[in-house]
Amino acid sequence: MTLRRALCLGLLFGALLAGRTAAAQPVLNVYNWADYIDPYVVQRFQAETGIRVRYDVYDSLETLEGKLSSGRSGYDLIVPTSEPTFARLVRAGALRPLDQARIPNWGNLDPALMARVATVDPGNRFGAIYLWGTVGLGVRADAVRQILPGARFDQLDLLLRPENAAKLARCGLAVMDSATDVLPSVLRWLGKAPDSTAPADLRAAEQALLAVRPQLRAIPGSGALLDMLARGEICVALTYSGDVIQAAARAREAGRGVEIAYAAPESGAHLWFDLLAIPADAPNPEAAEAFINFLLRPEVMAAITGHVRYPNAVPAARPLVPAAVREDPSVYPSAESLARAFVPGTLSPAEDRARSRLWSRFKAGR
Repeated sequence: MTLRRALCLGLLFGALLAGRTAAAQPVLNVYNWADYIDPYVVQRFQAETGIRVRYDVYDSLETLEGKLSSGRSGYDLIVPTSEPTFARLVRAGALRPLDQARIPNWGNLDPALMARVATVDPGNRFGAIYLWGTVGLGVRADAVRQILPGARFDQLDLLLRPENAAKLARCGLAVMDSATDVLPSVLRWLGKAPDSTAPADLRAAEQALLAVRPQLRAIPGSGALLDMLARGEICVALTYSGDVIQAAARAREAGRGVEIAYAAPESGAHLWFDLLAIPADAPNPEAAEAFINFLLRPEVMAAITGHVRYPNAVPAARPLVPAAVREDPSVYPSAESLARAFVPGTLSPAEDRARSRLWSRFKAGR
């Protein structure tokens, strides 16, 4: 056999072997929120385990639910928010119970926070907390101080009092497009139960929103709202804590003098959790559990929180988070603020439809 032929056969054999190895390599299919992980974490998991990660992103819970409702989504790991999506998936039997024996780092999770999640996941059978946060006000502090000197940023009066909204409209007001995340805060502001479904309470919430609807510049998705805040196009927005914190960081990097601050409502903020969960028909649940176990390492969770500026539920990770992030009360609320925070209850399908109709009327301004 000539040397050239031997080399060709060797290259061919090597290519076949590489193809066979690639075909046999486990694949983990992840579906997560956009801009919600440190990319290095994914690379490190692949290097350590040999499991290849196929990573897709979504920008709304509706997109996630639509993908799963079609059946056989092909995803092994998803990250739904506790209310309403995760709760609905649990009720529908669409999630696979987690095998905690295969997730030894489960013990790193904060028992107090997991107890709050247990209201929608009894026994914490189907989800592990990934990241969490609150709903409150993103404020362009420099602009608001010029218009309303001395205004308190930790009061929803800033946005929901018509007299305030009328004055601030010229610098831009926005409410994120999410009935699930906005209505509980409005109900709490009105002195009602955040998960009330009483017709009189819902009418009061609708009237409060419609009273400021003419002053709103936009009712965007959270991603678009984040961009608007960062560019200084709006001065007050009701949205997720982490989005405001990311907007503040982008505004500082841009160096245009836009000063963004986050404030959780002093009366009590809506507390939400994004959960690591495995679809019932996941093609590779073992890889998903390996990834969950990897994510629950303190140093891994610290890297994620440092990158996306949302708090995690692994107490041992907090000392490893960059000081500027871990000491920011916008990221990690004080114990007192956390005690005042509320987790809304689960709505029935009929109650959820009633709120959706209310939200549609509000968006239409009628």
